[in-house]
Amino acid sequence: MKINIITTGGTIDKIYFDAKSDYQVGDPVIGELLKRMEVGFEFEVTSVLRKDSLDLTDDDRQLIVDQVKNCDSDYVLVTHGTDGMVETGKWLREQVPEKHILMTGALQPAIFRETDAIFNIGCALGALQAVQPGVYIAMNGQLFDATRVVKNVAANRFEPVNP
Repeated sequence: MKINIITTGGTIDKIYFDAKSDYQVGDPVIGELLKRMEVGFEFEVTSVLRKDSLDLTDDDRQLIVDQVKNCDSDYVLVTHGTDGMVETGKWLREQVPEKHILMTGALQPAIFRETDAIFNIGCALGALQAVQPGVYIAMNGQLFDATRVVKNVAANRFEPVNP
C-alpha cells in the first residue's frame, strides 16, 4: 500500500525563532519522522502549503482538495493546522468522497519534546489503513468523522458532535 502525505503547515510544523519571540511554519517534519520509525509501507510527501490554518483561504482549501484528488493513491494523510482542520475536512468530504482520507495535526510543534505530533501521526496512519472511504480526523487518540467533530479550544482537544 502506498500512502500519499499532503502537508499544509499548522502547528505540527511550527518552529520557534527565539530572536523574534515568534513561531513560524517551517519545513514538513513527517517524512523524516517516518523514515526514523522505519514504517512498513511506501509513502510520498508533498508540501502544498506552509500556513497556519487560521490564515487559510478558500483558494488554499481548493488547492488542498485538488492535490488530494490528483494524487496517485486512494490512501491520503493530510497534516493540517487544528483550527481550520474541520472546515478543510468538509471541503474534502464534499469533493473527494471516494478516497480514504485521514487528517491530523498537533497542538504542540513536532520539534517540542512534549509534543502530541508523533502520537497523532501514528494513530492517523494506523486508522487510515482500516477505514472505509471518507474523510476522518485523528486527534487526541480518537478517530472522528470530519463532519461530526469540533475543536474545543478551552479544553485543547477535539470532541464529537452529536447528530
